[in-house]
Amino acid sequence: MSRTTTRFRTVLPTSSRAALGATIAGGVLTSLSAAPERVGRLFRGRFPTVAVTGMTGVGKTEMANRLARRTSGEGVGEVGSAVMERRTRRSRRLQGFRFLVVPGDNAATRLSALDEVFHDEPVDGIIHVVANGHATPRRVAGTSGHATATREELLAAELEDWTITAHRIASMAVRRDRPVWLVIAVTKADLYADELDEVVEYYSPGSGSPFGNRIDELRALAGGAKLSVDVLPVSSRGGDRASAIPPKKASAMVDALAARLAQLSGHV
Repeated sequence: MSRTTTRFRTVLPTSSRAALGATIAGGVLTSLSAAPERVGRLFRGRFPTVAVTGMTGVGKTEMANRLARRTSGEGVGEVGSAVMERRTRRSRRLQGFRFLVVPGDNAATRLSALDEVFHDEPVDGIIHVVANGHATPRRVAGTSGHATATREELLAAELEDWTITAHRIASMAVRRDRPVWLVIAVTKADLYADELDEVVEYYSPGSGSPFGNRIDELRALAGGAKLSVDVLPVSSRGGDRASAIPPKKASAMVDALAARLAQLSGHV
């Protein structure tokens, strides 16, 4: 036996060596057990979750498809969804977003989805979709033909829908130790291309409009410093020859929304 080995055993008796081995093993096990959590935080940082909310017919799924660079498949004309849809946007830098499209119907599935994204597994941000009173009306169950609703009725329904969502956003924000961000996406912009500035103002905090007042109420409940609010116009379906918004501008609107999401998420 070498002199070095003897000296080592003299410095570290059997009991001490056993304790050292247990300490090292414990450290390894602790590191391994913490690895999934660290990986989860890393993934969450690179792919933050975003709730996409709004009433039925405003174009939530279509906008999420554009943001995720997906093409709408068959059934693009269908209004609403009975389940929470999921989309993912990926970039070459291994960053992106996970979009959770909450159903728009006032049904149990919708309330369950709202609880999931704002309470059970709180999201990192929210895109609330509105359409300036141009949502596609949904037929009443058991009826046929095209549904009809006036623009005033649709704007009123939009406000009612926002009230339900706003309460959950406020509840989530007050539980957080970091700011929550909200983007109001004003879709179907090609239907009122000449009034974009006025429409964006209508949905903005401090505007004095019915919707603007509701945004102010939300910020008061959540704490103004804990909730950032952006309002951006989007033309998810704009760009065809009959559209008032040309293809490049329609794409630029979606790109501007994606760029703002990246800024809010710290990707840039």
